[in-house]
Amino acid sequence: MFQGYGVYVIVGVALVGLMMLLSFVASLYRKVGPNEALVVYGFRGMRVVKGHGTIIFPMAENCRGLSLELMSFDVAPQQDLYTKQGVAVTVEAVAQIKVKSDTESILTASEQFLTKSPDQREGLIRLVMEGHLRGIIGQLTVEEIVKQPEMVGDRMRSTCADDMSKMGLEVISFTIKEVRDKNEYIVNMGKPDVARIKRDADVATAEADRDTAIRRAVAMRESAVAKALADQERVQAETASLAKQAEAQRDLEVKRAQYQEVTKKQQAQADKAYDIQTNIMQQQVIAEQVRVQQVEKEGQVKVQEAEIARREKELIATVLKQAEVERQRIETLASAERQRLMSEAEGHAASIRQQGEAEAEIIFKKGEAEAKAMNVKAEAYQEYNQAAVIDKLFTGLPEVVRALAAPLANVDKITVISTDGAAAGLNKVTGDITKIAAQVPALFETLSGMNLTELLSKVRQIGDKPAKPDNGQKK
Repeated sequence: MFQGYGVYVIVGVALVGLMMLLSFVASLYRKVGPNEALVVYGFRGMRVVKGHGTIIFPMAENCRGLSLELMSFDVAPQQDLYTKQGVAVTVEAVAQIKVKSDTESILTASEQFLTKSPDQREGLIRLVMEGHLRGIIGQLTVEEIVKQPEMVGDRMRSTCADDMSKMGLEVISFTIKEVRDKNEYIVNMGKPDVARIKRDADVATAEADRDTAIRRAVAMRESAVAKALADQERVQAETASLAKQAEAQRDLEVKRAQYQEVTKKQQAQADKAYDIQTNIMQQQVIAEQVRVQQVEKEGQVKVQEAEIARREKELIATVLKQAEVERQRIETLASAERQRLMSEAEGHAASIRQQGEAEAEIIFKKGEAEAKAMNVKAEAYQEYNQAAVIDKLFTGLPEVVRALAAPLANVDKITVISTDGAAAGLNKVTGDITKIAAQVPALFETLSGMNLTELLSKVRQIGDKPAKPDNGQKK
């Protein structure tokens, strides 16, 4: 229990010490707002703090605040100021001045005003401003000062800029409030203008009265003359009006008769024109009907032509395209089958070649025995007549034709297309096979190098005896 109480005491003492440490650090921290600059000097040198805070170490550093706010004060020299004309005037103005915001200007202003009170600072600035104002007033006339006060302010700002910058200050504005003099120069300055204006006003009033009286008399005379003339003109107008009325009545009757005559003629012309226009419209309607019928017939012809073209394209798409696709498929199958047979033949030939090399010795042995048999067979062939040769030739033809037609056995479906207008069917296929078979003799001649006709001509007829070989002995 005592141990737990001791822990609480230690924790409490630590918290109190931490709070005291934080309070001490907070007392060392100085903050400045945007309207003030803090000039810190000490072991870390001189620096300026604006808009934030910094820690000031006691005994090692110190700081002073310098206001950056706008300073407004009156510039009113107690002595009279003399103008370019030598007239003594009293001028009162208001100046707006502040410390520049850059660090160099703040350090410059702190060197000159940091230990001075606001009144002392304003007093120094006022002396400088009054001196420049005296010089500027001496260069101007009273009329320029009174009538152009903004010119005085512009000159003051441009003239004081260098001196104010050397003190770290800037002139925001300089405004003339009042200009007065003891000799009433300014008051009397406007009296000639006032007298001239008053004189001009009196003259203008007299001239206006005179002109009014003259114009009134002239108006009355002109009114009387106008009235007499009006009476005369009225009588003349009445007489002329009666004459005009009679003439107008007569002209009206004449014009009415002429109008009736013209109206009747125009009515007759309108009736005739209406009939003519009616006939023209009927002819136009008939012509339009004929044109519509012609357009309808042309449209029907175009529809029929489009239908014919559509059917032609449909036939081409459905029949010829399918036939072309089927033909290409058959050619592809035939080419594939030919390649397969060639590959099988080449493989078979290679196998036979390998086998033949292995059996070369046996064949050589058999060849010697078969040579004798071939000699005997040759002698027997010499005994063959024409019928035997033809029989041998024709018995071998089915095997050749069967070998030529063997690829067709692998075709599942054949579609025959006639391109020359002749009838197409199974007879077309058999006819092509017959043509292939008819080419067998030519194939034989190409492979053997012998003319079949000459070969057959050398075969002896039935019953002929073979010629005996000539051993070189003469009978």
